This record gives sequence, structure tokens and C-alpha cells, in this order.
Amino acid sequence: MDHDIELRFGKLVEALEKKHGEGVDMAVILFLIGVNELGHGYRTFNKQEKTDLMHIAVCTLLEPYGYYEYVGQDDDNWPHFNLVQSLPPLSHPEQQFLLKEAILAYFTENEYVDMSELEHGH
Repeated sequence: MDHDIELRFGKLVEALEKKHGEGVDMAVILFLIGVNELGHGYRTFNKQEKTDLMHIAVCTLLEPYGYYEYVGQDDDNWPHFNLVQSLPPLSHPEQQFLLKEAILAYFTENEYVDMSELEHGH
């Protein structure tokens, strides 16, 4: 596992906790990405919608890796994806690492956080 990814991810979590409060974990980050990708703004979501939002986040994060392809929105403007190729069998730590790497790329590409701060430990 890449130590740099773990350090940068920890700093990202710290930055998100400053904005969203304590307790930011992978599930919270996936939820936030899902809400962002849905683009409807924040509101109260039911349990199924929360699950769907986390699925949207995973699809969005893994699309650049070639695993999912965005196919459009449904009548309620929820994004939909097709599975292009199955993920290779990964251990839980490998899955977590892939998601952390993809989350860092997502926040960097969308300029939601200043990654130079995360890299230099400011």
C-alpha cells in the first residue's frame, strides 16, 4: 500500500471534518460525493436513497478506471451507470486503497480541496 495515499487521505478527512464535523469516514465521503454528483443540493434522504447515493459515488469514482460508464439520467435526474468490467478480486484493504486513491483524484480534479495543502502537510 502507498503510504503517501494514506497520509493524503488522512489530511482530506481532516479537511472534511473541519467543514462537516467529526466522524467523517469512507461512508460519509461516499455519501457526500453522491449528493454532489446528484446535484439536487442537500436534503433529507431516505435509507434507499442514501444507498443509491453511495452507489453513484462508487460508480463516479471508478469510472476513470474503466469499471463503469455514465449512461445518463432517469426521469428524476438521478445519474445511471453501466458496469463495463467487473473489478478484479480485491481484498478489503485493496478495495479501501483503490477507493481512497479514487477519492483523492476526485477531490483534486474537481478542485474541492487544495491538494498542495494535503501533500505538504500544512
